[in-house]
Amino acid sequence: MTERADRTIDALRSGHDYLTAVVHGLATADLRRPSGAADWDVSQVLSHLGSGAEIGLATLEGALGGTGAPGADFNKSVWARWDAMSPVERAEAFVTADEALVSRYEGLDAQARKDLRVDLGFLPVPVDVATVAGLRLGEFTHHTWDVEVAFDHAATLAPVAVELLLDQAGMLIGFLGKADVLGGRAVRIAVRTHEPERSFGLVVHDTVQLADEVPSGPDAVLRAPAEWWLRLTTGRHAPAHTPAGVALDGDSLSLDELRGVFPGF
Repeated sequence: MTERADRTIDALRSGHDYLTAVVHGLATADLRRPSGAADWDVSQVLSHLGSGAEIGLATLEGALGGTGAPGADFNKSVWARWDAMSPVERAEAFVTADEALVSRYEGLDAQARKDLRVDLGFLPVPVDVATVAGLRLGEFTHHTWDVEVAFDHAATLAPVAVELLLDQAGMLIGFLGKADVLGGRAVRIAVRTHEPERSFGLVVHDTVQLADEVPSGPDAVLRAPAEWWLRLTTGRHAPAHTPAGVALDGDSLSLDELRGVFPGF
């Protein structure tokens, strides 16, 4: 478990350093460009990441100090302050806030990385550092894509994060997926990714679930880069951002219907 925490924290550092370099190269007009996140410009994505870093740091400190997670009023005050910032202020504050969070993760010793439990408030039980850092990595990696795709329609998720995010994809799949869009149809999909290569099942019926085993006689077979599979589950799957290597074989489900199962936020 400590190894997974170590790898995740290293990926957070890599992501922070990369996005910081991107942000430092943006002009004020760039910060106002539409991002890959619906209804947000680039600066608003950075505001979301920066405010999330502040809240994440306070939550981590609460776990370390035994005081627990900050309350809803704290979160609301952080969001209000970031909402009031100008685009340039959001960009600058993002770099500072995210650096503080990543540095705090890096400063955790081996025992804390193994034994510390963090109450996030929205999960049934407190979780370990690998899990809480992994959730931050997922959010950070996808929102980095939201920034990049504003300037490059062929942008992809950071390779250093993809394998780690694949390992935790099942955690939120039931929340992200909307089974009812298929009108009660039961569909079993064999998912085969590359970069890295993985094979597993996706079952859409009353709920949306992942299965470790590939279903025998699946209704459809999805072949895709692993990073696109991850983007699919979070709604970042528009045809303009779908690489040529994505293919869905089978008569029971179309690619557009599969996109509908994962509408994003």
